Amino acid sequence: MNLTAELNSLTQQLQILDDQLSKRSIALDPSGYFIIYVDRQQNLICAKYYSNTINDKGLAVDPETGKPIPARGKVDRQAMQLFVGRTAKELCVEIFEKAQPCPVTLFDHAAYLGREAQRAEVALLKQQEYIQD
Repeated sequence: MNLTAELNSLTQQLQILDDQLSKRSIALDPSGYFIIYVDRQQNLICAKYYSNTINDKGLAVDPETGKPIPARGKVDRQAMQLFVGRTAKELCVEIFEKAQPCPVTLFDHAAYLGREAQRAEVALLKQQEYIQD
C-alpha cells in the first residue's frame, strides 16, 4: 500500500470514529449554549451565546417561556452575547477568560467549544463551509 492510500484509509477511519462520537448522548450545560458560525466578510469566527435552563426531563428550555429549545431548525430567540475572534484561540480567550462570569459551566462543553472553534478557523482559512457539529 502506498503512502497516499494509507493516509486515505486513516482519514476514513478517523472520520468514521468522529461521526460515531458525534452521535453520543451529552449532558447539556445548564448555563446555556452557543451557535458558532463564520463571518467571511469580516474574517471572524462568531459565537452567539444563549441562556437556558435544564428541566426535570434533561431538556434545555427557554428560561422566559419554559418551552423546550429544539435541537434542529430555526429558533427565534435573542442572543445574550456575541463573542468574536480572528482565530480559535482568540475566540476562546473571549469566552473563557474575559467573560465574567464565564458562560460555560461544564468542562466537556468547554472542550466541545474549543474543537468547534478550531474547525471554524480551518473552514475560514480554507474558504470551506462550516457546519457546527
